[in-house]
Amino acid sequence: MVGSTSEVSNIENIDTSPRIAMLLQGAGAYWQPILSEFSRLLPQTVVFTPCWDDYLPGLEDSFVVKTVGTIKVLTATDTKGYSPSFTYLSPRIIGHLIQFKPEVIFSTAFSLWTVIAVSLKPLFNWRVVIVFDGSSPGVDYEGSLLRSTQRRLMTKWVDAFITNNQAGKSYLTTSVQASEDQVFARPYLVPDLRTYIPNLAIAQPVTDQLQRPIFVFAGKLIPRKGLYELLQACAILQAQGCQNYTLLVVGDGEQRQELEAFVENHQLTQQVTWIGGVEYEHVGSYFQHSDVFVFPTLEDVWGLVAVEAMMFGKPILCSQGAGAAEMVVHGQNGYVFDPQNSEELAGFMKQFIDTPTLINEMGDQSKLIMTDHTPEKVSEFLADVVEVVLK
Repeated sequence: MVGSTSEVSNIENIDTSPRIAMLLQGAGAYWQPILSEFSRLLPQTVVFTPCWDDYLPGLEDSFVVKTVGTIKVLTATDTKGYSPSFTYLSPRIIGHLIQFKPEVIFSTAFSLWTVIAVSLKPLFNWRVVIVFDGSSPGVDYEGSLLRSTQRRLMTKWVDAFITNNQAGKSYLTTSVQASEDQVFARPYLVPDLRTYIPNLAIAQPVTDQLQRPIFVFAGKLIPRKGLYELLQACAILQAQGCQNYTLLVVGDGEQRQELEAFVENHQLTQQVTWIGGVEYEHVGSYFQHSDVFVFPTLEDVWGLVAVEAMMFGKPILCSQGAGAAEMVVHGQNGYVFDPQNSEELAGFMKQFIDTPTLINEMGDQSKLIMTDHTPEKVSEFLADVVEVVLK
């Protein structure tokens, strides 16, 4: 159900747990298992978002959602990193917050809704926790005096931050000048295996026909995601006479025609298989039936796909431009590489081609790491943050 005004009012009678407002720019598929578990721990939680499609199968009605307005993103053109942008969110969130009377608000980064929550805090005495996915040059705006000043001023009124990694914590404590005890760093954007289980067989008819090892890329086909640089690594392998592998490309986007032309021009058509875009719930099947996940992104504040592949017990070749690189122990569950150095990436790919026993050895390490990163563990972490800010 999508929470109506009456539904929001009714949750006050559930129990005496604190009222939590989640102000999320998008309550996407990756958030839903976490929201479901968190709402089980703290039932008086309402998710406010401008972007809502529907519950994932199996999560129906497991948390309350209220759709507020729409989201409009104004983006400047950029070819290699995050594009400078401004995101408009509806000010109608004010009325919803006044009616709901939250005790704690979790809000996405330094968004307009976060500005509103912080501005109204002196009137309503709620606590504000900023949800900051991670740090990267394109979202930090270190060169913008206006944005940096605004963020530092907001920080004076914020009770806590959560962030996925140490890079995010470093940015918040140095550039934004938050205190160390304000910032809680722990991966909170993590996958849930139950989301994928009903669809795990989907990729098998395709992968059964492919040369192994199968390296899998999953993401938008845009310059920032680094697939062009990955294909350059494949061209290097080709020049070395190494052809006994497959690169499986899951995703679609504006760069596809250019990338397909590169594959044709470098005689890589036998090595590269294009899947196109797939449903979120189906992506896991391609991880399950591949061997090594490659995340060549030039810039990503986190990178949930890498963590998803780890959950499936896959070694990870991860760009140092990804926040999720902190999840990869170099030489144990994969390798971290410079995304601009295709020769380095080709060398790591060749290790898996020449020594296939590495796949299971490193994949087991990935699965072991992920035992501490589940929606249940994240929900307990978020509940602990609530307890801290309410003291």
